[in-house]
Amino acid sequence: MSEFAKEITLVNLEDEMKRSYLDYAMSVIVGRALPDVRDGLKPVHRRVLYAMSELGNEWNKSYKKSARVVGDVIGKYHPHGDTAVYDSIVRMAQPFSMRYMLVDGQGNFGSVDGDSPAAMRYTEVRMARISQELLADLEKGTVDFVSNYDESEKEPSVLPARIPNLLINGSSGIAVGMATNIPPHNLSEVIDICLELIDNPHLSLEALVEQMPGPDFPTAGFINGAKGIREAYMTGRGKIYLRARAEFEHMDDSSRQAIVVTELPYQVNKARLLEKIAEMVKQGKLEGITALRDESDKDGMRMVIELRRGEVAEVVLNNLYQHTQLQNVFGINMVALIDGRPRCLNLREILTAFLDHRREVVTRRTLFDLKKARDRAHVLEGLAVALANIDEIIELIKAASTPADARKGLTARYWSSGVVAELLARADAGRSRPEGLEPNFGLGEEGYLLTPTQAQAILDLRLQKLTGLEQASIVDEYRQILGQIDDLLDILGNEIRLMTVIRDELEAIREQFGDERRTEIIEDRLNLSVADLITQEDMVVTMSHEGYVKSQSLDEYKAQRRGGRGKSATSTKQDDFVEKLFIANTHDTILCFSSLGKVYWLKVYDLPVASRGARGKPFVNLLNLSPGEKINTILPITTFDENLFVFFATERGTVKKTSLKEFERPRTTGKIAIDLKPGDLLVGAGVADGTRDILLFSTDGKVVCFSEQNVRSMGRTAGGVRGIRLRKGQRVISLIISDEGAVLNITEHGYGKRTALDDFPKHRRGGQGVIGIQTSERNGRVVGASLVRESDELMLITDGGTLVRTRVKEISILGRNTQGVRVIRLGGNERVVGVGRIEVLDGEEESVEEDPQTDE
Repeated sequence: MSEFAKEITLVNLEDEMKRSYLDYAMSVIVGRALPDVRDGLKPVHRRVLYAMSELGNEWNKSYKKSARVVGDVIGKYHPHGDTAVYDSIVRMAQPFSMRYMLVDGQGNFGSVDGDSPAAMRYTEVRMARISQELLADLEKGTVDFVSNYDESEKEPSVLPARIPNLLINGSSGIAVGMATNIPPHNLSEVIDICLELIDNPHLSLEALVEQMPGPDFPTAGFINGAKGIREAYMTGRGKIYLRARAEFEHMDDSSRQAIVVTELPYQVNKARLLEKIAEMVKQGKLEGITALRDESDKDGMRMVIELRRGEVAEVVLNNLYQHTQLQNVFGINMVALIDGRPRCLNLREILTAFLDHRREVVTRRTLFDLKKARDRAHVLEGLAVALANIDEIIELIKAASTPADARKGLTARYWSSGVVAELLARADAGRSRPEGLEPNFGLGEEGYLLTPTQAQAILDLRLQKLTGLEQASIVDEYRQILGQIDDLLDILGNEIRLMTVIRDELEAIREQFGDERRTEIIEDRLNLSVADLITQEDMVVTMSHEGYVKSQSLDEYKAQRRGGRGKSATSTKQDDFVEKLFIANTHDTILCFSSLGKVYWLKVYDLPVASRGARGKPFVNLLNLSPGEKINTILPITTFDENLFVFFATERGTVKKTSLKEFERPRTTGKIAIDLKPGDLLVGAGVADGTRDILLFSTDGKVVCFSEQNVRSMGRTAGGVRGIRLRKGQRVISLIISDEGAVLNITEHGYGKRTALDDFPKHRRGGQGVIGIQTSERNGRVVGASLVRESDELMLITDGGTLVRTRVKEISILGRNTQGVRVIRLGGNERVVGVGRIEVLDGEEESVEEDPQTDE
């Protein structure tokens, strides 16, 4: 029973749980998880660097086994697992984790792919050069030392830290009930802002935030927007969006593109990212990707994402940003220990705490140097006095029986002060006098009374010091020490001088360790649409009779001479042919009007980009069409102006006008655009401003012209009114809304002409119209009519997939009741099925060869 306590104390379990858990929580907060605001280090990192310093494991000395360092750390200072200590060492040696590495490692320390480091028995470490700046002046009493866990050793409570390590390397950790996540920054930028605060101590937080660019991560990449940075600096909390750096490259066949990622967001595992992308592609969540390769090597990161032919690289990249860690959120929570207590700090508080720490360190260092200088000056005073009385002192020492008698004899009488009196008079004797020295010692009216310390120094004096040269060196050193003491006292007594010393040290560190910013801060693109990532470019948009659509760069074509054989614009099946062709910008909206009178929306950049010989994609794969529904007409729209209207025309001669604003808001299932009668089809739609003339062209060459004001604006679901009265078997093939230029008619056999707008008399809507072009056996039926200008160029396409580009000015201007001239030579049974007007591009005036017109 003697082994058991003789007294049992009853306690409240609830109170004991609270107290014990609070003790545990504070131990984790203060002793493990949170960094000190002054040196930016957690206890384990501080202990590692101190242990390496005590081992002599410095940057300019040989490496030591990591296991040796880990053993010293856990044996002397850190009573935790060796794995935790080694993991901390590894992180400090990883260039992708630390903006400025504190440990110089040799061996395998892991990779950005998440590879594990080699065991500690294999790797070797030493302090990085910049770590010396964290430990500088530690031996000069600049910080307090505390006992280790078993009180067998002493360790620093904080490091002197000449560099603002909390900001330049950041910190992250999870404590109990709180956490910290501070991003790394560029050393030069942080020191610049420190210098600004030294020069202007009353600088406001807002002014500091304006001058601080933002975090700078070791893995580079982009920071998407500065709003989160400002919020974090102002309040201590915020979030920023990190984005990978990606470039576009053409594959070997030039028909496909690849996205090449060269920089990843901070703390993103590259191998896991590739696995995630592959998994999402397999699940169908990411489309357009055909292959993934990691081509990273010693020269840098290179992650290749190959795209399917026809995919828009910008769109795929935007989807990758949205659904993978190519764009990542970094939550900033600037919690650190200040005066031993955790606090969430803003930018100014962190910088002020660091500068206050530097002020204390430099003050304590100066006091240490001052004491050392005074002690040395005190010894040199005694030696100088001894030299002034050298013969008497030698006799006294020779007469003494023991060293103790000699010391007693030296301190028992006054001696001639010699040159000391003059030097002390100049320097003010009190400034160099050691603190605590009894007032009777030193220079007095009767002479100079030596102290026991000075007496011992005289007895330790070597005989060679008695030479004339050595005597002069003692006096010179004494003069220098007096000057040093004056300088140190000036630092202690002058705040401006003290801050100048701190400033000079920071500038020297910036000069030695400063480097260029790695992370680029870009404008906020978080809420941007896909269009904001797409380069504006003119595209040729084609739609086939079977509902295949694609876009092609306008630059792929060279204008063909009128009447020459053109290039194949698309590959078609035997029963398919290209039906619609127009030029649109990649940012334009395509209003797609269907056979059921509905409208659907597409962006030009969403269309598949296909080569000249490709068919593109069917609308059914791009739009949510009903069974049997077919897209008949597509219309490019740049802006949805409320003062503009969409004017419709159907094959049976019905017209309708609806405000363009009603088509602004897209719906994936489509909306009603016009109420069509059974068997009727939409053949044309254009934008009008309410003051234009409307021209309807039929297959038999008839044209009706009437004022747009004859048609009132109607809602989307209205059916419209009669625009032209058609003869049996005829249909409307074109709608023109009047503007500058002439009317161009093209027939199915490749003939056409230009006719002035004034040649078409204006009538009321609903009439049969007048002749616009003769539909003889040579010409065939009319297939298209367009409004053109002299400077325009024309694109024609045949049912065989042949495309011809020619200048409009080469087509004759003729009257209404004429047949026209040959525009394109057709092969075999080919016929013209589409016509589109484009503007002449700069530098392409010479691309069309001259070809004399032929009237037949």
